[in-house]
Amino acid sequence: MHINSNVAISDSGFIFNPLTGDSFTTNPIGLQIIEMLKNGLSQQKIITEITTKYLVESSTVEKDLRDYLSMLNSYQLGEYVN
Repeated sequence: MHINSNVAISDSGFIFNPLTGDSFTTNPIGLQIIEMLKNGLSQQKIITEITTKYLVESSTVEKDLRDYLSMLNSYQLGEYVN
């Protein structure tokens, strides 16, 4: 997935989509995920990074990441790429 280039994201986690006029906030981990996506990291690499940093099981991170990416997609903040 990549984050749409027109989406504005502040360092505090405020997200604004100028195409829809919608705004959102995300927590610090969500902000880290968005930054990793913007830097081109794969989903597997994101899972590894979060699992290592926060000492959680990869299955939990995988499920939560899948849910988070689905939410970003549904809010038109990102889109899946092949």
